[in-house]
Amino acid sequence: MISINEDAAIEAVINDWSQAISDKDARRALSHLTDDIVEYSLAPPLQYSGKDAEGIQNWFDTWIGPIGNEARDVHITSSGDVAFVRCLVRMTGTKTSGEKADLWFRQTLGLVKQNDVWKIAHTHASVPFYMDGSFKASIDLKP
Repeated sequence: MISINEDAAIEAVINDWSQAISDKDARRALSHLTDDIVEYSLAPPLQYSGKDAEGIQNWFDTWIGPIGNEARDVHITSSGDVAFVRCLVRMTGTKTSGEKADLWFRQTLGLVKQNDVWKIAHTHASVPFYMDGSFKASIDLKP
């Protein structure tokens, strides 16, 4: 069972990581990740391994202004020095192309406690797809 203090510490890490993404602050976002993080993001390829400051900054540079991210139905489970978090996330904002982004996706985070600090060791973001043969991502779904 997780203590209230550990729950608050995990929540603080996730909130600051999310705010760093919203602020497009690559250094701060990366500071919350383990060096050997594995990420399953919405964009190809199937897997990213390790911190990639250039990659995250390049992605941030495709946005005008902040990147909105609203988390809903956040559930934290922890035991010892391992935790995982699941939630729904709404990402909003304007791309440099002028396209407006507004989509919900599923997110799972795996965290480990290293030197008394919670770090994100795994991220998994996904959207369902239509099973009608089109294989189109279901980015129009809302909770």
